[in-house]
Amino acid sequence: MEDETIQSKGGKARAEKLTSEERRAIASGAAKARWQAPQNDGLPRATHPGTVKIGDLSIPCAVLEDGRRVLSEHGITTALGSRSGASKRLKRAAQRDGTPLPIFLAPSNLKPFISDELAAALFEPLQYRSGNRVVSGFEAKWLPEICDVWLRARDAEALQTQQFERAKNAEILIRGLAQIGIIALIDEATGYQEVREKDELHRLLAIYLSEERLKWAKRFPDEFYRQLYRLRGWSWPAGVKRTPYIGKLTNYLVYDRLPPGVLDELRDRNPTLEGTGRRRWKHHQFLSEDIGQPDLRDHLLQTIAIMRGSRKWDDFVLAFERAFPGIQPTLDFDWPDQTQP
Repeated sequence: MEDETIQSKGGKARAEKLTSEERRAIASGAAKARWQAPQNDGLPRATHPGTVKIGDLSIPCAVLEDGRRVLSEHGITTALGSRSGASKRLKRAAQRDGTPLPIFLAPSNLKPFISDELAAALFEPLQYRSGNRVVSGFEAKWLPEICDVWLRARDAEALQTQQFERAKNAEILIRGLAQIGIIALIDEATGYQEVREKDELHRLLAIYLSEERLKWAKRFPDEFYRQLYRLRGWSWPAGVKRTPYIGKLTNYLVYDRLPPGVLDELRDRNPTLEGTGRRRWKHHQFLSEDIGQPDLRDHLLQTIAIMRGSRKWDDFVLAFERAFPGIQPTLDFDWPDQTQP
């Protein structure tokens, strides 16, 4: 064994003096650093993350900004029960042979049951960003065929005893998918899908909006409007009443980004006054104190942070749309010239 350097001895001495809480904090910080990759890496974003639950099995999923439905590689692996060290070794061996496959299909006795099309689709995991984490996954459409590999191998009596549990999990998944599929088809054929969506919207509005209009309180920091004026190239209007165009910009940056259906309900509850085009109250007075108001505050803080990091309006719009995909400004209304509103 090589002699320890002075630096390594010092490092060990410092480590020995750390409390268990300090060690955990350092480990947690290192883990976060590994997961928090740069935001400008060009990876597709998960706009709608979630978890698919089938029986006792669950798989993290997401809808990407381009509409692709994906399942996490780790989630599929865990659901099928393929976390053994042997599977990992098989995967490394397959990678050395130039035919890499994910852990859940790594065992060599599965190879005769894997189609060329499936092998090509799973050749390289799809990398996408969910929040600050980079996740590896595959398009969800391949899950039935992945499960079918295990079932066909079982029917051919090609599995080893320790692999029977994985085939059982594959059967649970594929049966659950079939059930979900027929329910979705019936909902669509009968029109119940629209009723279901309305019920979900009612539940959302019940928690996101307040039953009664709340007393006015300042919710939009001055910094939000100062940054807005800076990016638009306008002078700050100390003591000057803001024009209706500022309201349009506020809708685009804030209220259009609320959950679907919320803004329509706010407009119904807080209509414009006839002949003025203005509203009697502020929209945020109708947001619930426990859900709606905190969500508004968090969104404003994130938007202000993006504003501060942008040098001009066009740069800000691009960064903002990446962070909060939604209505495209060129489709909603044209941005006027950089002149005072």
